[in-house]
Amino acid sequence: MRESDICSECRCSAGSGERNFVGSPSSRIVHVPVGTAVTQIGEPGDSFFVIIDGTVAVRPPVGTGAQLHPGEFFGEMSLLDGEPRSATIVATTDLRLLVVDRSHFWQLLDETPDLIRRMLTILSRRVRRLEQTVHAILHGTNPT
Repeated sequence: MRESDICSECRCSAGSGERNFVGSPSSRIVHVPVGTAVTQIGEPGDSFFVIIDGTVAVRPPVGTGAQLHPGEFFGEMSLLDGEPRSATIVATTDLRLLVVDRSHFWQLLDETPDLIRRMLTILSRRVRRLEQTVHAILHGTNPT
């Protein structure tokens, strides 16, 4: 998923130096310095993030984690299920993030069925990777 995909689907508009979803004060662009923990495992989550520029490291409680790049997103799980954050996300470069608050997240999903499909595909991949990791731990092999 690319920033242009997100913005075209969500009808973003420029204003006051930040990009907001049309008619929504509950989304904004933020700048995050390298080394900053954007989310912490176990903390409540009330925002969804799309990476515009930069990269982050995903640090889950089990497994090797991953790097996320521009166009990728994180933070959706806490908004979907109401549970605390499942991973710590750390900026590995300076970041520009589109931040969508909980109040706009559901509206965003209602208005963008393609985003729902992308999110489900990515969530499925994440579950499969976790299953591979658990299988490897239980059987003493390296996950692929």
